[in-house]
Amino acid sequence: MTIQEKIEEILQKKYSPTYLRVENKSDLHKNHAGDDGSGETHFRIEITTSVFKKYNRLECHRMIYKSLNKLMNNPIHALEIDIKN
Repeated sequence: MTIQEKIEEILQKKYSPTYLRVENKSDLHKNHAGDDGSGETHFRIEITTSVFKKYNRLECHRMIYKSLNKLMNNPIHALEIDIKN
């Protein structure tokens, strides 16, 4: 299972989003800081879920980071999050 698939699986189970897009952006960061050569270090998430309606953007980002905690810093180096309502 790829890191992208793991991210998708975790977010699907945790938040049951109505919209979820996880994009691997690692190819744009080759030979940059955090690139370990795996091609799975930089990701962009777009997510819509009713769970986030009662939270502000910062709280939603913190919730996602906490959900992905086991993947953060290794293998994930960078994560871009777009909360869509």
